[in-house]
Amino acid sequence: MVTEALKHYGARDTTLHFVSNIDGTHIAEALASSDPETTLFLIASKTFTTAETCTNANTAKSWFLEKTAGQGDIAKHFVALSTNEAEVTKFGIDAKNMFGFESWVGGRYSVWSAIGLSVALYIGFDNFHKFLAGAHAMDTHFRTTPLRHNVPVLAGLLSVWYSNFFNAQTHLVAPFDQYLHRFPAYLQQLSMESNGKTITSDGTPAKYTTGPILFGEPCTNAQHSFFQLVHQGTKLIPTDFLLAAKSHNPVAANQHQKMLASNYLAQAEALMVGKTAAQVRAEGGVADALVPHKVFLGNRPTTSILVGGAIGPAELGALIVYYEHLTFTEGAVWDINSFDQWGVELGKVLAKKILAEIDEDGVPEGHDASTGGLLGAFKKYSSL
Repeated sequence: MVTEALKHYGARDTTLHFVSNIDGTHIAEALASSDPETTLFLIASKTFTTAETCTNANTAKSWFLEKTAGQGDIAKHFVALSTNEAEVTKFGIDAKNMFGFESWVGGRYSVWSAIGLSVALYIGFDNFHKFLAGAHAMDTHFRTTPLRHNVPVLAGLLSVWYSNFFNAQTHLVAPFDQYLHRFPAYLQQLSMESNGKTITSDGTPAKYTTGPILFGEPCTNAQHSFFQLVHQGTKLIPTDFLLAAKSHNPVAANQHQKMLASNYLAQAEALMVGKTAAQVRAEGGVADALVPHKVFLGNRPTTSILVGGAIGPAELGALIVYYEHLTFTEGAVWDINSFDQWGVELGKVLAKKILAEIDEDGVPEGHDASTGGLLGAFKKYSSL
């Protein structure tokens, strides 16, 4: 997300691939357009034992050695971002090429640490420092500003307000900036992995809703997909609109940016004020049967964020941290731990067990009928 958001500042002679999915297609497509002589691999894993990451890393290493006829120097083409020196050196990476960080750094809060090395390499360290400085400025604001003027706190309280008192189950983030096209996906992990919890700090179940479903796409594309639901659907969907006053690409005498801004302003206004039946009729030429279909209730909550200039490294840093502290505020009010993620563990444990069973003959017992049936079907079809 960060390198896409800061592409304007990136090294255009450098191509970045981020491989995270265990689906072999992800790494196969990345390697297909890579040259072993000019490729640097950054293996980012806190423990260097995560199955998916290590599998992708070993596939990359095998590809590198195959393409170089076993002559490639792993130590010069592979770098580790990790806390586990023993596993890093066992993999073949020189400990001098290991960039460490504290073990308490969680994945979704890690871009500020050595995990952000890919960003620093792409935009340069001066810009990376600005990125950190923007984040630090928002940290300072959150830590020192009285609550009534504290922007992330107010945003977090608004989220709780709509979620718990108006039964809003979702939250839409719609950036009016193509560079931020991955920003909603980034926030999905930040928000839903942090606050998708049922248990409060004393170990008892929460008696209220926590963790809204966050989604989004860049505008104006989003206006032609799910905005119908936002405007006239039966669900209340609090929405964040993001816009930079200035574009990095002021093409066509800046007409594109003016049109973008007009839509940014119009969407928030339309969601707020709506349109009454009387206004629809006053427009003339509307059949009575169509009038209800053209009514907009309005009173739909939005938060509009306007960046004074273009979105550069400092602005992006502040924006990410704004959402980090918003998420923390939600968790504090709901009395849940925003920094664990036990919900991802059970699936991983079961997957490890099933992986071993895939290579065994027959269909193993011990699964429910659905899982056992699907496992048997997969083994049958994958062997054809």
